[in-house]
Amino acid sequence: MINRIIIAGFGGQGIIIAGKILATAFMNEGKEVTFFPSYGAEMRGGTCNCSVVVSDNPIASPIIHNPDTLLLFNKPSMDKFERLCKKDGIIIFNSSLIKEKSKRSDIRSFYINASNIAEESGTIKGTNMAMLGAFAKITGLVKIDSLKESIKENFKSLKEELLKINIDILLKGYEFNFNPS
Repeated sequence: MINRIIIAGFGGQGIIIAGKILATAFMNEGKEVTFFPSYGAEMRGGTCNCSVVVSDNPIASPIIHNPDTLLLFNKPSMDKFERLCKKDGIIIFNSSLIKEKSKRSDIRSFYINASNIAEESGTIKGTNMAMLGAFAKITGLVKIDSLKESIKENFKSLKEELLKINIDILLKGYEFNFNPS
């Protein structure tokens, strides 16, 4: 098994930490993993993405040309990455910020209003948690409990209340009722 994942959005949406949480969860499950962040010079508000490759075997390169799975947080990311997704791949769209549906019929598309879920839970900064929960449910590549532990591991200095909010948002993303198209 190998899965090449790109997480993309703009700076400030927690794209890099989402990739780090996902990579840590995979490592804690004993899988081989690479994590490769990339951001524009603008930082907050600029383009931002990261690549996570997970496999049962050693990984030759962290570079991804045709991802198996995409988590797209905003419209500019859809415009840049959607066409790269391999045939029969999965794309999870943050429908709070991406209003249009995919025109590709050779992929599995899922839509979650991740930003709305996060905002209703008390912090728009939790959009990445909702997307990770959706990823776990849709792909089955990582256990939700592994993601919870990874959040705790990566947010050691976070106050207990904020940690709980992030885990709650993760679970809301996992429990979201998806209508694939």
